[in-house]
Amino acid sequence: MKRLRSLVELGGVEGALHLALGVFDGVHLGHRAVVDAAVAGARESGGVAGVVTFEPHPIQVLAPGKAPRRILASLEHKERLLEALGVSVVVVLPFTAEFARREAREFAEELFGCAPDLRQVTVGEDWKFGHDRGGSAVFLREWGKDAGVQVDAVAPVMMEGERISSTRIRQAIRDGNLAAAAAMLGREFSVYGVVAHGRQLGAKIGTPTANIEVGDEQLPPDGVYVVQAEVGGVLRKGVGNLGMRPTVGAERRLLEVHLFDFAGDLYGQEMEVWFGAYLRGEEKFESVEALKVQIGKDLARARGMF
Repeated sequence: MKRLRSLVELGGVEGALHLALGVFDGVHLGHRAVVDAAVAGARESGGVAGVVTFEPHPIQVLAPGKAPRRILASLEHKERLLEALGVSVVVVLPFTAEFARREAREFAEELFGCAPDLRQVTVGEDWKFGHDRGGSAVFLREWGKDAGVQVDAVAPVMMEGERISSTRIRQAIRDGNLAAAAAMLGREFSVYGVVAHGRQLGAKIGTPTANIEVGDEQLPPDGVYVVQAEVGGVLRKGVGNLGMRPTVGAERRLLEVHLFDFAGDLYGQEMEVWFGAYLRGEEKFESVEALKVQIGKDLARARGMF
């Protein structure tokens, strides 16, 4: 996956270029429909599928008071998900107050002049862009006609009579309804981060854990979960604890993952963690020894589920 920071850099991409435009937080089924249209076009032409996205989320700049506190996927997580769909280049445009003041015409002019062989642009049919949301899919289609570029507006994906949205998915995750979140995501819910150094309390009681720095990604309710985690290209089974660890005390909310039958140094490595069955809520035990006994029960139960 190649990451670019401007539309101008697309001029160096060789071959027919097919671009999907959007924020794509979480890369849910609605987002995937837009991306899949560009990937299908690239496959047909033998060209390159790319995504143009924005960082941070535009609403954090335009209306910070209404911005969600959590995101569904960090930029690195989003790139990983897009790559799995067949995207090979991502343009991450810094979304600033100055960028927001640009007229839709300016953005369209730069977009359609960015690459010598831009063949296709795909967007959600209700996507808006530019100053005062002056640009739309219809606006882009008119520019595309003049530039000889196909512009496809993709209809929203519906589920249970409502459009799939990042807001609905965040709420499902907050509620612990991971089955509903997975249905709208089109994949099992996961978080992605880097293994960080901790206090090594797990190792001291015989259950070493990896502390995952997940940044601002939306997390489910605190508690103990059956999990699967990919690290170094290997998928492993285990148990995850999410919360404040009241028995030993923690300064902030943590995601700790214990991998079954694994011994090795994971510090600094990237890890994607998929949440499975919810085993129990977070509890404060009378002693570390009592906690150790309960962890043994959690591990045995999780192994049985696998």
